[in-house]
Amino acid sequence: MLNPLEGCLLGISIVVPMCNERDSIGQLRAKLEALQKRLSSRYKVEYVLVDDGSTDGTGELMSGAVPDGCACICVRHRENLGIGAAFRSGFRRATGDVVCTIDADCSYAPEELSTLIEMVVEGKSDIAVASPYYPKGSVVGVEPWRLFLSTQCSFLYRQASRLKLYTYTSICRAYRREIVRELPIRSNGFVSAVEILLAAYESGYSIGEVPAVLNARRHGYSKMRIARTVKAHVLMLLRAARMRVSDSIRAFGITGRRKRMHESEGPVICRR
Repeated sequence: MLNPLEGCLLGISIVVPMCNERDSIGQLRAKLEALQKRLSSRYKVEYVLVDDGSTDGTGELMSGAVPDGCACICVRHRENLGIGAAFRSGFRRATGDVVCTIDADCSYAPEELSTLIEMVVEGKSDIAVASPYYPKGSVVGVEPWRLFLSTQCSFLYRQASRLKLYTYTSICRAYRREIVRELPIRSNGFVSAVEILLAAYESGYSIGEVPAVLNARRHGYSKMRIARTVKAHVLMLLRAARMRVSDSIRAFGITGRRKRMHESEGPVICRR
């Protein structure tokens, strides 16, 4: 459980990668204002916005997404480096005890981060993931190609990896700060979301899921490059399979390390 120093509030950093999201800024601000109302009485909140090489003026306007009076750190990449690189830039500048990530397009309702934050603060898991494929989660209006890619990825990772989750690709998450500071994340694209989970699990951190609703974006367009993303996931699946084989060998006596997984009617928690 995370406990603040006497007389202090726990710090929460919310990292928002952005690329050509000019039309989404108004919607994002409304959602962040709702989130701020939920968090402000218990936490000290800062927003870390990362413009990943936008060409539509997002970089100049993105601070307008942050509620009035809130701490805001704006980071700009001169060129598009990918969402994984945006995560790394945001993580380096985040100062909170809990570090969160959300989509700028609000495909997951940002105000629901409060539930994920509570899981981490209360010590129920080191990482909390919003999971539309978890029982009682749902998907609304998402393009069939995106839904197919996401569900198939999660199915394949569940088969290949010893980390058993319902959803691997959601970036609506909350982390203990040391995780995003310590783990060496190298991927630049959307596969970085999976890399973080696999690396955290391999390092012994616990991962929990909560039901969530995945909505279709209302403004702009997806920045995912399908062929590149599929190739990256294939390589990551091979990595996950190698990890599983290695873990099985250790479990049979080389190091004696074993995986433990606890499932209940509440959030799923996976632990090493």
